[in-house]
Amino acid sequence: MLKKWLKAWRSPKNKEGSDKVQAARHPVALDIRNHAVLKVLSGLHRAGFEAYLVGGAVRDLLLGKTPKDFDVATNALPEQVRGVFKRSRIIGRRFQIVHVMVGAETIEVSTFRGGGNVKHNESGRIVRDNAYGTLAQDAFRRDFTCNALYYDVQNQQIIDFHNGLSDIRAKRLVMIGDAAERYVEDPVRILRAIRLSGKLGLTLDEATAAPLAAHAALLRHEPVSRLFDELLKILLSGHAAGCLRQFQACGLQDVAIHPMLTAMLRAAEKSSLHICVPALAQTDERLHEGKSVSVGFILAALFWDELNARWQDAQTRESPIAAMNSAMIQLRGELERGWGVPQRFSATMREIWQLQPLFAYRRGQRAFRLLSQARFRAAYDFLCLRARIEPDLSELAQWWTKFQSAGSAEREQMVQAVSETDAEPKKKRRRRPRRKKPAVAES
Repeated sequence: MLKKWLKAWRSPKNKEGSDKVQAARHPVALDIRNHAVLKVLSGLHRAGFEAYLVGGAVRDLLLGKTPKDFDVATNALPEQVRGVFKRSRIIGRRFQIVHVMVGAETIEVSTFRGGGNVKHNESGRIVRDNAYGTLAQDAFRRDFTCNALYYDVQNQQIIDFHNGLSDIRAKRLVMIGDAAERYVEDPVRILRAIRLSGKLGLTLDEATAAPLAAHAALLRHEPVSRLFDELLKILLSGHAAGCLRQFQACGLQDVAIHPMLTAMLRAAEKSSLHICVPALAQTDERLHEGKSVSVGFILAALFWDELNARWQDAQTRESPIAAMNSAMIQLRGELERGWGVPQRFSATMREIWQLQPLFAYRRGQRAFRLLSQARFRAAYDFLCLRARIEPDLSELAQWWTKFQSAGSAEREQMVQAVSETDAEPKKKRRRRPRRKKPAVAES
């Protein structure tokens, strides 16, 4: 079945057939306030090329959302686009695109994709795709109908080849073509379906959702860096809780694809009992308010259950601080090798973890030293999250909340008030081995 489809995909007949599809043109006036994309579109038009706003930006504007990125599709080849805009560069191996810099913004410009000369690997995944074509062929090559809408700025029309506008109005997420074959072609579309449905509140079309679980194992063969980027988009979508629910609804199982995906599936299964759930709810809220978020903090919450189990076990043999270091070394050896997470994120994650046992030590100058740590605020926020899952930590979290806002004199009093019967861990004293008495020689 797969071989027949690949053969048909490469054939000229398929290429011509996509050109015969008639596009609907809907008169819609979209409110585009982005100067950079308008400048790119007008520049390509003046140079004599077709150029349209395409994909997520059109979709989001129709849904009343503010687009984060603006993409342009054109019949100009990458070298021709590069010739129109001085501040631009050609990137990509699988499919070349052009990044055009306008001020501080970057607009992604892609040439219409065609159906011929596409290189697949043995499993059917596209590995090289520098095949150019027409607008109709490009629309056929896109993933979901809501992402295959083109906006003609000059005529204020939406060009729709796949009833994408009606799907958006019906709040449906529909795959173009046979969903199973499109997941084989690019398995990352599985994660994209989860993200778009959870983020935009779209209902997955039955035919689009049915093959998801069965094809999830194909994600194992994707580069870990690409998986990390797509999983991070889910976590930073502003609707991460909805995305976690979609994992469950679609029946995705833990098939050892990527440590982050495994942790996300476990969080979805545990729901409110997993520290990641309130952490993501807090992240969603900050994103909606336009505030910054820490990827390292999110990762610390995502993998806390994995670390905490090792930490508790190690405390049967070591002090809490030493046990935390042992647990982190063990987790790093098991999960972090080859998982595609940039060092700057994983370093922040480990720093937040490393400070957790220190919150229990409040006597003398220890509380003041901890307060001066660069990652104190992130570690304190994490302690408060832990307290929501572990009620025994509530009193400790309240103490540190008060300690931060207190004046110098009050802080001194709070430290002195920590009694000897406090739950502060005590150092385990190691007994020196007894010296063996020298044997007395018998006379």
